[in-house]
Amino acid sequence: MVRFTKMHGLGNDFVVIDAVRQIVNLDGDTVRRLADRHFGVGFDQLLLVEPPQSAEADFRYRIFNADGGEVAQCGNGARCFARFVYEQGLCEKTEVRVDTAAGRLLLRREGDGNITVDMGVPRFRPDQIPLAVEAEAHEYAVESGGSQWRFGAVSLGNPHAVLRVEEVDTAPVQSLGRLLESHSMFPERANIGFMEIAERHRIRLRVFERGSGETLACGSGACAAAVVGIERGWLQSPVRVELAGGALAISWEGRGRPVLMTGPATTVFEGKITL
Repeated sequence: MVRFTKMHGLGNDFVVIDAVRQIVNLDGDTVRRLADRHFGVGFDQLLLVEPPQSAEADFRYRIFNADGGEVAQCGNGARCFARFVYEQGLCEKTEVRVDTAAGRLLLRREGDGNITVDMGVPRFRPDQIPLAVEAEAHEYAVESGGSQWRFGAVSLGNPHAVLRVEEVDTAPVQSLGRLLESHSMFPERANIGFMEIAERHRIRLRVFERGSGETLACGSGACAAAVVGIERGWLQSPVRVELAGGALAISWEGRGRPVLMTGPATTVFEGKITL
């Protein structure tokens, strides 16, 4: 039996497993079974808390999508990770340093109970995203479904394409998100964001996440949308990003500087399951 905790960040839901105090063996089939909302527990992503791999870190953070694939970054998951290690008594530090496949994350507990995540420095070079184009640009074009779509692209440890739309409520998130997620321009697939700009400090956003489909909130997607909007001169930091599950605060001072994301993380229940 393996102990787990069900959590969510603005409705983006997770199963979090402590692999520090118990032995956990996961493969893709096991993750998919756990993710099934009828026959398993159900989640958008599974988060694994492991011992650190370096002396400078407190933990290692691994992320698995509902389709069983392992990915490098999840912003909402990082906030839940921080709350989990605090609530489980695994860490008492105000700031937690976490190693991920995308690099080191810094997680900070705020006085109001929210969690701030230093998401690292955004990467724009096509080979770093990765994006199958020859040169970096503020905007790229892609043909899909018989139409041409324009988007900004950035990596925050995972690839993001951000499209500006007039209204997110009527944006073709399901159909276009599914087409673009696995388009040949994105060698490692991509998270597809649909951004409606309400004001210079406020946007509305929907995200079709690779391996999970549309979720109620995407933390790294919120960061990517804010970064793309600031780069284009459409937005100014800080940016309030309104998602179906709630709002996040995103701050970014420009190229070469890290993105800071602040928002809530909630524990739903704890349980045990046989893997």
